[in-house]
Amino acid sequence: MQRFFKGPVLILFILLFVMGPLQAFIGGGTRQVSQWILDTLLLLPAVVIALSFHEFAHAKVAQLAGDPTPGNMGRVTIDPRAHIDPMGMIALILVRFGWGKPVQVNPANFGNRRRDSILVGLSGVTANLLLAVLFGGIIFLSVQFVPDFFQSGFGGLVGVILIQVVIINITLMLFNLLPIPPLDGFGVLSDIFNLHGTPFYAFVYQNSFLILMVAIILGLPGKLLSGPLLYIVDWIMGGIYGVSGWWLLLS
Repeated sequence: MQRFFKGPVLILFILLFVMGPLQAFIGGGTRQVSQWILDTLLLLPAVVIALSFHEFAHAKVAQLAGDPTPGNMGRVTIDPRAHIDPMGMIALILVRFGWGKPVQVNPANFGNRRRDSILVGLSGVTANLLLAVLFGGIIFLSVQFVPDFFQSGFGGLVGVILIQVVIINITLMLFNLLPIPPLDGFGVLSDIFNLHGTPFYAFVYQNSFLILMVAIILGLPGKLLSGPLLYIVDWIMGGIYGVSGWWLLLS
């Protein structure tokens, strides 16, 4: 644990803490912190599910493309223990944006290096989208067959967890599409535009942690992604399934 919280990582942890529970305390005292803790506990299942399937998708697609590396490293599994990055999970919990442990691949093993690299890069966010649609369907079926289920105390908690799975999967999808290494968006753009080995690629990679910290300090993920997040979740719940007032599940 001491080795984990060193240098820049410690700075990021303090930053995330300030933006999470400390901000809740400043905004409403201990009562607000208690509510934040409850919200966080209800959020944990969604975080674990989203991260596990995101990284499993990367590993599985790489394996299907001919690379045995993820399998040799024990990553072709939905077991969360294989995929949770401590700081990425802390970030997701504290500020609702985060990442999993990157899946190591060897593109030299791919049948078509450029195509397969892009497919592997997009597989994680695709898995998150499919999971969001799947859990949106579970909410829809619950409303159809047990209309009053979410009105009860236990049902209300289940409703919060289910809608959080939808929201966190879309959040993880959008966040990972940002063009900042080691997020998927930067890797996919690098593959599409052949940026590997260029001065730009080297500069961004060398300064990726600083770029990420500045983005978080400025609140850029929230500012850039909150609109698309709301739109996509509303499209899934309202557009696909016709579930109006889905946000009431969070209350």
